[in-house]
Amino acid sequence: MNNTNFKNIIIFVLALISLLFYGSYFGLEEYYSKKHPVDPMELKAAELMAEAEKIIFRCQQEKGLHPENNIFDPNQTGLIGLEYSPLTTTVGNLEAKRTTTNPNMAALLVHLLRQAGVKRADVVAVGASSSFPALILSVYCAARAMEVELLVINSLGASQWGANNPEFSWLEIEDCLRQTGLTRHRLLAISWGGEDDSGRDFPEDFKARILQKASQLQLRILNYGLLEATVRERVSLYFQAAGNRKIKAFINIGGSLANLGTDSSVLQLRPGLTEIRKIPPALKRGVIQEMARRGIPVIHLLNIRGLVEHYGLPWDPQPLPRPGENISWKDNHLERQTLIALFIVYVTVCVLSVIGLGLIRRKRGQLAP
Repeated sequence: MNNTNFKNIIIFVLALISLLFYGSYFGLEEYYSKKHPVDPMELKAAELMAEAEKIIFRCQQEKGLHPENNIFDPNQTGLIGLEYSPLTTTVGNLEAKRTTTNPNMAALLVHLLRQAGVKRADVVAVGASSSFPALILSVYCAARAMEVELLVINSLGASQWGANNPEFSWLEIEDCLRQTGLTRHRLLAISWGGEDDSGRDFPEDFKARILQKASQLQLRILNYGLLEATVRERVSLYFQAAGNRKIKAFINIGGSLANLGTDSSVLQLRPGLTEIRKIPPALKRGVIQEMARRGIPVIHLLNIRGLVEHYGLPWDPQPLPRPGENISWKDNHLERQTLIALFIVYVTVCVLSVIGLGLIRRKRGQLAP
């Protein structure tokens, strides 16, 4: 076999391998872009959320708050708060807040809870700030659709455009939600939120009203101390409320210091069902890492842009999609991993083919008279 023939054979074999892998690539593209039928439980959660948003909007109207005049809430969900208020704790991203009002967020939460292994009648713990009221609502709706019990600890402070209206804080939203039958959650306790979780900068009339409301609801108000003690108290509340039942997942909503801790590794966590590989020392550990340390799956809801890109939901949609519209849970992370693996296999096959052909050529050369 002369050099010209050998080169031609190599080119032919590599072209054939490339063609086969090119076809495999398009097969993967078709698989990932395929629209699957909407799961009935996910659809139910999304429909519940769409209805709950209407009720929350009407609640504000009944209180004379005129949510229809809120220019930051063009979809009129009732879940976009004020740019600034005495309850505002940090800056916030308006587009991210509006993105979370998509009713299909509740469908996504059903998907995530299932991924975590949660089933009917299971118990799930939730730690939330009021920065993303729509995310809390989506979790509530998913829990009702799945018939899952939630154990919730919520802080009242909120970033811009969250539940930061002193006249319509998260406790007022809770009252409204009872009209929807969203009662598969137990609000175990609240904290003030804000810097050092003391609520010291909040208006006195607001604090007095919250104290009265908390007393009526028999709600415990948590006082912030050292991080380690705060985390221990919250985790203890969850497990006491769960009793003999196992907590099957923990959901973090927002950026509460008590939930996230102070270790920088939390910034690397992927949104959605996440894997916490580093458990910081107790002095820096938040509830999210403590739950992971105990082997409890964690769903992390904070990086909204990353979350919707990962699962194929639209960014800041106007108008909002209908429940169940265009949801397929395209997992871009999984797709990238699959394509990387496909490329590695392609290169390996090409290299092995060239080496194999070279060995065959050499062997034939040795056998030639």
